[in-house]
Amino acid sequence: MIKKEMIAMLLAGGQGSRLGVLTEKVAKPAVAFGGKYRIIDFPLSNCINSGIDTVGVLTQYQPLRLNTHIGIGIPWDLDKNVGGVTVLPPYEKSTNSEWYTGTANAIYQNMAYMETFNPDYVLILSGDHIYKMDYEVMLDYHKANNADVTIACMPVPIEEASRFGIMITDGTGRITEFEEKPEHPRSNLASMGIYIFSWKALKESLEALKDQPSCDFGKHILPYCRDNGKRLFAYEFNGYWKDVGTLGSYWEANMELIDIIPEFNLYEEFWKIYTKGDIIRPQYISNEAVVDRSIISEGAEIYGEIHNSVIGADVVIEKGVVVRDSIIMRHSRIGSGTQINKAIIAENVEIGRNVVMGVGEEVPNVLKPNIYGFGLVTIGENAVIPDGVTIGKNVCISGKTTPEDYPDQVLQSGGAIVEKDGE
Repeated sequence: MIKKEMIAMLLAGGQGSRLGVLTEKVAKPAVAFGGKYRIIDFPLSNCINSGIDTVGVLTQYQPLRLNTHIGIGIPWDLDKNVGGVTVLPPYEKSTNSEWYTGTANAIYQNMAYMETFNPDYVLILSGDHIYKMDYEVMLDYHKANNADVTIACMPVPIEEASRFGIMITDGTGRITEFEEKPEHPRSNLASMGIYIFSWKALKESLEALKDQPSCDFGKHILPYCRDNGKRLFAYEFNGYWKDVGTLGSYWEANMELIDIIPEFNLYEEFWKIYTKGDIIRPQYISNEAVVDRSIISEGAEIYGEIHNSVIGADVVIEKGVVVRDSIIMRHSRIGSGTQINKAIIAENVEIGRNVVMGVGEEVPNVLKPNIYGFGLVTIGENAVIPDGVTIGKNVCISGKTTPEDYPDQVLQSGGAIVEKDGE
């Protein structure tokens, strides 16, 4: 029997509905980030940098792009004969076919996969955070405390604490209580959704709660462990960690990469972030192009101006284009004379000539004001924008739009055009 000290289970099934049209056709962990990466590259790279060579990736919502991206794990050196990376979608069983109904239920349904490695410890990760973390240091902490469960936590401003699961510890780091999104938090130690379980404790709690509908770690497994005398410890993490769950935080995290001294540095030699790169040719910047403080990925062709932006691979920026404070994902093309301010443009988008985007007053979005805010223009994958239109702020567009979709050639601030493909 194979024996692994610690294996990782990476939960990557999330729909990420607060990212709006960006996750219409793709799971949140597969959304592009920082020009050439996808969000899931960060926890996967952390695993390989921490010496963990066995990772199960649990997918569910729109898994195609994720599966293609991960493949057999070559970019992360996870193409192993024993262990390596395995994509674990829900599957039909002889008695019934079940979707994963909660984070812990997803892990429970893959008990057989974990059993094959007979691990001492299981690391549970989520596929939608941007950070660098050495899980080995966390494992040492887990062992030193003889813990059953160790939860990575990070101090957050107390006024934000009610958005998180909050841990209350005694002087030794042992967790005495926790509260899921408390109204009046009694501590500012927030759970990062990263857990190390001793295999025995994990197995016991999953078995005990297997009939719990939509079984979750935060709501069910951790309370069960606490109530059954398990030793729970908080491991405090003080590095950079960003949950890119909203368009605002996603945009911000991308913009932080281009700070003069970025808080999150993609250029460190000793902690590389690996990804699957399929654009082979180099970038090209023409003599009339102007580029400052931006990330430009391979295969991009720049003939216009780029300021303070993150440009994905194989993007074409034609002459006379001015892009500011924006994220343009791979394979998109921006027509000549177009001006783009503070936009998030997804993959394979065609923007016509002389379009003006991101101007005017900020008005709440008509469709989902809580999602499409932050003064951003958000454009979904494969969208087409016709020549000569003007687009306001807090706007979302998806699908192939035509001039008829823009009365007087304008989409006012707060507007939305959500076309179904092929209609």
